Amino acid sequence: MKSHFALPLIFILGFGFYFAYAHKTITVEQYDIEVGWKEEPPLVGIQNAITFEFSQDEGNGVTTPVTNSFRDLEATVKSGSLTKTLEVLSDAKPGNYYTKIIPTKTGSLIIELKGTLNGVPVNQEIQIEDVESTDVLAFPLSGSSSGQDVSALKNAMSSLQRDVTEIKSKIGNVAGGDDIDLSKAYDFGVFGLALGTAGVILAVFAMVKRK
Repeated sequence: MKSHFALPLIFILGFGFYFAYAHKTITVEQYDIEVGWKEEPPLVGIQNAITFEFSQDEGNGVTTPVTNSFRDLEATVKSGSLTKTLEVLSDAKPGNYYTKIIPTKTGSLIIELKGTLNGVPVNQEIQIEDVESTDVLAFPLSGSSSGQDVSALKNAMSSLQRDVTEIKSKIGNVAGGDDIDLSKAYDFGVFGLALGTAGVILAVFAMVKRK
């Protein structure tokens, strides 16, 4: 019976290690503060949350959750030179907190904690997991179909340009005569090309609407 439970246990522990790995833990005197994303990997444009877990080391491997952690503590998120003060909410689980956020660009974010925690000064910066593009999970990639559409439009425009060149060449080679009105012939040619261009434009609108 032991062998039947050994593999699932290792499997579960392995996943637990994976998810904890992306979170960062700092220690401020007797307090441990763990910070990370609720959903990993964090994706640009997708609502997520930054989570905080506060615990106090009681010794002998015993820890207790810290309530009211943000009473005198402020959390700020930094992206380059831009900063934003976070509205931190209490989670149902004691010692756990979160703040909702929609990352708008890929790259790293830094969480800054300033203030006091039960009288202990806190002035820490924690770099959390980088925000990634939705391409890491997207399938099929939207760029594949759009690339084909752009290629088709380029081919259509090239064909129209060849038609214009051909019409000009034919008109130039025709000798003027009483029974030939070159201006009308050219007008008809341009009219035909205009219809073709209108068709291409309608195709563009159709593709945009489809997406």
